[in-house]
Amino acid sequence: MTTTTNNSKKYCKPIRDVEIDYNIDSSKCEACEDKPCLMSCPVDAIWKTEDGKIEIDDKCVGCVLCREACPYNAINMKTTLSEPIRENVPNINTKLCRQCGACVKACKTGSIQLISSGNEEAHSEINEDTCVRCGYCARVCPTEAIKYGEILPRSVVGGKAIVVNQKDCIGCMTCTKVCPSRGAINVGKVSKLPFINPSYCARCEECMNVCPSAAIKYSSRKRAYKNFSKIKTMEIVSELLENEAGKLSKDAIRISSILNGIARKISSNHSEKSFKEDVTPIITEEIKAMTHNELEIEDINEIIGVTNPKRSIKVIEDNCIGCGACMSECPVKCIELEMPSPVHIDDRCVHCGKCIETCQFNAIELAEEYFKVEDGKIFFKRDALTGQREGKIVTDVEACMACGICVRKCPTNALKLEKDEVIVDTEKCILCGECDIICPVNAIKLKTESNTASTEANN
Repeated sequence: MTTTTNNSKKYCKPIRDVEIDYNIDSSKCEACEDKPCLMSCPVDAIWKTEDGKIEIDDKCVGCVLCREACPYNAINMKTTLSEPIRENVPNINTKLCRQCGACVKACKTGSIQLISSGNEEAHSEINEDTCVRCGYCARVCPTEAIKYGEILPRSVVGGKAIVVNQKDCIGCMTCTKVCPSRGAINVGKVSKLPFINPSYCARCEECMNVCPSAAIKYSSRKRAYKNFSKIKTMEIVSELLENEAGKLSKDAIRISSILNGIARKISSNHSEKSFKEDVTPIITEEIKAMTHNELEIEDINEIIGVTNPKRSIKVIEDNCIGCGACMSECPVKCIELEMPSPVHIDDRCVHCGKCIETCQFNAIELAEEYFKVEDGKIFFKRDALTGQREGKIVTDVEACMACGICVRKCPTNALKLEKDEVIVDTEKCILCGECDIICPVNAIKLKTESNTASTEANN
């Protein structure tokens, strides 16, 4: 025998009421294992009891999203909205009307037309049956012949305004499709959610009619304008940052190209394992020429500070005896034995230096080439690493975007993401610096202690 749960609940929104009648066919509901209705509710009004039955509580706004999500048609729901409080139809003063047609062109529903009779001059007339009381005609009238806003006048301080509560908004954008007032509802670039401009909103309540999550409601005009100003400020700042970021990105690519070119040239001029050369004049001249002298030496130093070192590793075939000791120590298993040739190191190498410590025959060489700022000057250096790095991984919590790229790319699974924060397992971390190199916002850094064989005499 089919058992059903019958309820009639009422949820009151500001200004308006909605009556909700629903019933749930328990026999059909029991056949469903996934219960997609639970995930569909925008206000968490639907829930599962201890015995597995689905219930709907007083928070329900009658959006019927649960009904649509149910694969077994177990939920029947009917909603009845009370009539909205709307402004009166705009009043047209025929004596002021100049038959310009601005209101006719502005009306989104085609409710205004110019008429003429034998008793009076041509003027605009509004069809009360199709007018949605948006008030846009009043805003475009050049002679102020159209008066609008008698119930909730816009000019009254402390009056009401319609706002979108973005915490409750589910981003369905239905409100943007029904709003008859151009410019009243916009979609934020930052939040990706709709917001209402109180200056253009006519309070016709069309958006309130269709909002499935009851996110659109009345508020004080003072609070509405304050929230609108805050959102607009965020939008303006976002646009400025976006434009600036585009310019900076192009400059960064060009600067990176210049630095790579200088690094290749200087590196090819030196055969020694370690060296240090002052390249301040070369970099300053080329970068300033690119930016038309807009970049100061301090700015160049900042750019140099975030560049990553170029690492290289090679096997000295004459020294290698193919013992394979380095293979067992390699944390990423990138070393292979190619008998009768010496060992081969492939592209998976993260240049951690463990193999160098293990090798007893000095058959592996690991070098780092990088720019470094010292005492206001820029140097290009090559260091021969004599073993595994010493140091630690440092994360900038404020800069970190919790994107998880470093976690996914860590070759030893030493990183994990907990509560949007990167946690480092120091026992697993080999200080390879891959996370430092790959982080798109420079939020994670490898702070190393010197473990090199530098030759200062070459300077």
